[in-house]
Amino acid sequence: MNLKVTGLHLEVTPALREYVETKMERVTRHVDHVIDISVTLSVDKLVQKAEVNVHLSGKDIHVEATESDMYAAIDLLIDKLDRQVLKHKEKQSEHRAPAPEASL
Repeated sequence: MNLKVTGLHLEVTPALREYVETKMERVTRHVDHVIDISVTLSVDKLVQKAEVNVHLSGKDIHVEATESDMYAAIDLLIDKLDRQVLKHKEKQSEHRAPAPEASL
């Protein structure tokens, strides 16, 4: 997995980077085939915005979240991303053929 954290009008501190990395572990637990994750944190006056692009095998997921606090924006972002990843994983498992029943 390749994780890239960038900041627009914001310096990404080591504490902020570590917080994002620990929260991303929650998402990567659900999906094995994460190729690349790009997180962008930005500040525009009083609005803190967090965006993420997750490149999975066969799907790209983009999620945005805005809050008045950056850590709250990251938490909201991770919640949204987690729901999207679980939805994608569920769709993948629905497309597989059902297991044949063993007859004795």
